[in-house]
Amino acid sequence: MLSQPHTPSSHWWPILAAAVSLVVVHGFGRFVFTPLLPLLVDDGLITLAQAASLATWNYVGYLAGAMLALFLYQRGHGRKALLMMLLGNGLITLLQCWANDYNALALLRLINGIGNGVVFVLAPALVLEYLAAQGKAQLSGLMYLGVGVGLLSSSALTDLTASALAGSGRWLPAAVVAIPLSVWSAWYLARLPGHAPNTGRDDHSPLWDKASTPLFLAYAGAGLGYILPMTFLPAVAADWQLTMTPSAWLIVAVASLPSTWLWNHLGAAIGDKPALLWNYGIQATGVAAILLLPQQIAGLWLCAVLVGGTFLGAVLLTQRLARSLHPHQGPRLSAALIALYGFTQLLGPWLARMGIEGGATLASTFIWGLVALVWAFVLMLKVPARRH
Repeated sequence: MLSQPHTPSSHWWPILAAAVSLVVVHGFGRFVFTPLLPLLVDDGLITLAQAASLATWNYVGYLAGAMLALFLYQRGHGRKALLMMLLGNGLITLLQCWANDYNALALLRLINGIGNGVVFVLAPALVLEYLAAQGKAQLSGLMYLGVGVGLLSSSALTDLTASALAGSGRWLPAAVVAIPLSVWSAWYLARLPGHAPNTGRDDHSPLWDKASTPLFLAYAGAGLGYILPMTFLPAVAADWQLTMTPSAWLIVAVASLPSTWLWNHLGAAIGDKPALLWNYGIQATGVAAILLLPQQIAGLWLCAVLVGGTFLGAVLLTQRLARSLHPHQGPRLSAALIALYGFTQLLGPWLARMGIEGGATLASTFIWGLVALVWAFVLMLKVPARRH
């Protein structure tokens, strides 16, 4: 399968395959944990502090996976790794159905994060390079529709099966859907024509320079800024004893669906840098709503809509702007960005756990996300729109 490249009949097929891979690893592998979190706590399977720790272990794996992806790609094993990690991610989701204690679940969430990091680097990077070679790089942001579809699907599955399942069995619906999707996506992406490792003329040029450093540091801030609501928003609603219809997570998922097209189009129309400034400003407003409107449905709504409608835009705009600054870096660039994003995501659950154990409310820990997004906005002002 890996030795017989297939020339797609349309550029939409690679975009779809990459999007499906993100449905699997991000929607059903990673972020299904968010709507499951309050249910697993209510079932007595884990405590709220343990839930924060589980999120941390998953993000540790995500960071390690991004680095592993770069290592494997540079040694010519990128496609095999993509195949194995996509299939493995679906399998890990299934194994979580038998994880009835915290230690077993922590190990599986760590491994799940590793696979997620590998796929999130290699699948979009592979398709972006293919699209760039076809003169269609402006369509690359549409791959991230898979994340929005995954969020919506994971939320719907969780809500539909909430009354029928309990404990570790709540992972089963996600696994049933993820496994066949992972098989098709891995099969298609493994056959997509691509470039050999280390072939760009600037592959070893410094990633960190005057042009790109503020962009990278801004993206690091965005990682901390978005991860608190993306991990804990349903738990905040439960902590405030507020019932939302639809649920906070479903609102996030619905808001994320059109956001990919919107930010992809806006970046192409006004430039990726101005679009990112708008993105970080709106995202910061969403996080601030939790702090300014405590114990209120309106705060949850605003946070869900504004963060859900922006976080994917930050990813696709940053990836595209970074590639314009370093056009020959390929997966090395993707891995560096994901590593930064992943590292600061580690801080979010850790800060939340420290705050909870110190007597703070979960909602009050969102102050760190607000500070991080203000940091991202300020640093973006120093980023050139393109390399001169």
